[in-house]
Amino acid sequence: MYYSSGNYEAFARPLKPEGVDGKSAYIVGSGLAALAAACFLVRDGQMKGEHVHILEKDKIPGGACDGYKYENVGYVMRGGREMDNHFECMWDLFRSIPSIETEGVSVLDEYYWLNKADPNYSLCRATVNRGEDAHTDGKFSISDKGALEIMKLFFTPNEELQDKKITDVFDNEVLDSNFWLYWRTMFAFENWHSALEMKLYIQRYIHHIGGLPDFTALRFTKYNQYESMILPMVKYLESFGVQFHYGVKVVNVKFDITDARKQAARIDVIDNGRESAIDLTENDLVFITNGGCVENSTIGDQNTPAVFNKEIKPGGGWDMWRKIAAQDPSFGHPDKFCYDPEKSNWMSATVTTLDDRIIPYIKKICKRDPLSGKVVTGGIVSVKDSSWLLSWTINRQPQFRSQPKGQVLVWVYALFSDKPGDYIKKPMRECTGKEICMEWLYHLGVPVEEIEDMAANSANTVPCMMPYITAFFMPRAYGDRPDVVPEKAVNFAFLGQFAETKRDTIFTTEYSIRTGMEAVYTLLNIDRGVPEVWGSVYDLRCLLDATVKLRDGKKATDMELNLIEKFALKEALKKIKGTDVEKLLKDYNVI
Repeated sequence: MYYSSGNYEAFARPLKPEGVDGKSAYIVGSGLAALAAACFLVRDGQMKGEHVHILEKDKIPGGACDGYKYENVGYVMRGGREMDNHFECMWDLFRSIPSIETEGVSVLDEYYWLNKADPNYSLCRATVNRGEDAHTDGKFSISDKGALEIMKLFFTPNEELQDKKITDVFDNEVLDSNFWLYWRTMFAFENWHSALEMKLYIQRYIHHIGGLPDFTALRFTKYNQYESMILPMVKYLESFGVQFHYGVKVVNVKFDITDARKQAARIDVIDNGRESAIDLTENDLVFITNGGCVENSTIGDQNTPAVFNKEIKPGGGWDMWRKIAAQDPSFGHPDKFCYDPEKSNWMSATVTTLDDRIIPYIKKICKRDPLSGKVVTGGIVSVKDSSWLLSWTINRQPQFRSQPKGQVLVWVYALFSDKPGDYIKKPMRECTGKEICMEWLYHLGVPVEEIEDMAANSANTVPCMMPYITAFFMPRAYGDRPDVVPEKAVNFAFLGQFAETKRDTIFTTEYSIRTGMEAVYTLLNIDRGVPEVWGSVYDLRCLLDATVKLRDGKKATDMELNLIEKFALKEALKKIKGTDVEKLLKDYNVI
C-alpha cells in the first residue's frame, strides 16, 4: 500500500488483484469504517460480493452514524458529522456510491450541488444571558502569549507529546480565549484530553482556522448521517450481493502467532443467542472494528433519563478488543482509552418541535427560518455561560424523510454531564428529556413561566448518554492503538477510530473511511495509491493565513516586542524589501 496525490491515480481503476476470487472477507461491525472497507473490497478489490460477510451485533447497520425514529420514543440522532472539502478518501469513495434519491447521480454529486447552492455559515456562534448574542464577532480574542503557546505546540515533535494532556501545554492564555470556546465545543475536546491529538488537529485543519468562528469551513449532508451516508452504502453493497449478518456478536478473534507471521485463525461469535465459531484460512481476510465510541450508549425519553452505564459489557467492542490485545502487544492497549468514562462521556438530546411556539426564539438567535429547507444555524450555537457548556444546532430541515411538515429537529449536546444546570438544578445525566429541553429553552430566552409547559407540550426530547464518545481523545502514546495492518499480519486489519494511521486525525468520517481503504489496499495488494492527506500543513500560504487570522488580523509589526526584537524585525523587513517574499507577506497581511 502506498500514498498518492493528484488526479493521475485518483481517476484510475486498478487491475483485479491476483487470487482475489479465492478469497473471502469477514468484517466485524457495520459502522462507517466497516462499510467503507466492504465498498473498497468490491469496487477496487473486485472481490465477489457473496464472499464479503458483515457481522453486526445490532439489528441495523451504521454504528455511530445513526438517525432513527424509535417507536413510542421519537427521533434520535446521537451525534452529527461535519465534512471538509479535503476528505480525499471519503470523496474518492462517495463518487462511486449511487444516490438513493436521484437516478444517475452519485452521493458526492448531490452533496456537492447542495453545498454549492446553499453554502454553510453561522450568523451567531455563541450566546450569553439567555439568548443574547455573545458577540464573539469572528474574533479569537487570544493574546500574543496564547498564540505563541499554540505555535509552540504546532512545532513540538509528536514523540514529546506522548501521554500528555492539553493542560500540560496550554494555560489560561489559551483556555480563557474565544479560540478555546470555538475549538472545544466544535471538536468536543476537554482540558484533560490528549495534547498530541490537539496538535494533530491543528496541523490537519490549519487551512480552516479562518473558518472556525463562523463555520464557513464546514459542509453538511441533506438529511441525517444514516439516511444520507449509511443507507446509500448499504444499497450499493447489497447490489453486489454482500452478505449482512445481523444479530451476530463477535466476542473474540483468535490468532496464530509466530516470530515470522500473525494470522487470524478463528472468529468466536454469538449468532442470535447461539455460540459458534468461524474457522479461518490465510485466504479469509478479517477486518476488525475494535473499541467503540458509542459502546454502552443509552437513550431515555421525554420522561425518563438516559442511564449512565459505566461498566464494560461482556461481548461488546471494548471487551472484544481486550481479548484480542491480550494475544499480542502490537494489538494495542484498550484500557488507555476506556478506563474512566467520567473523562470520556458527554450527552446529547434530540428535540422535536411539535408546534410553532419555540420557532420565534430559534429565529431570533440564528437569524434564519428553520423551516426554509436551507442552512439554519450553520453549525452549533454554544451557550457561553452554561454550566453544562450546552451547544445546539439545527441542520437543514427536514432531517428525516419521514419527518412531518412543520416539525424541526434540534440536536443539543453538553460537555459537562456531571454539573448542575442553570435552570434545572441537577446534572444533565439525571435529567429527563423534558428537563433537558427546559434547560435549553431557558438559555433560548423563553419566559420562565412558559418553559415547563412548552417543554411538555410543544416538544418531544430524547436524551442520550454516551460514556465513551471521546475515548479516542484520552492521552495516549504510539502503540496504544494498533496499526491498521500490524507488522507481520497476513490476513487481518483493524478499522475505525481506534486503529492507527499516522496520516490523519481521529473523530472524522475521513479517518474511518481512510482506515478501511488502507486495510483493503494493503491486504489485497491493490495497485493504486491511497489519497494522501491534504498537505495544507506544508503550504506556506496556509500557514501565513492561519497565523494572521488566529491573531484576529493583526500584523507581525503589531506584536508586543522588546527593543531587540523590534530591531531584528526591522532589519529582516529591510532584507526582503522588493522580493517575492515581501509580496507574499503583504498578500497575506503579515506585514
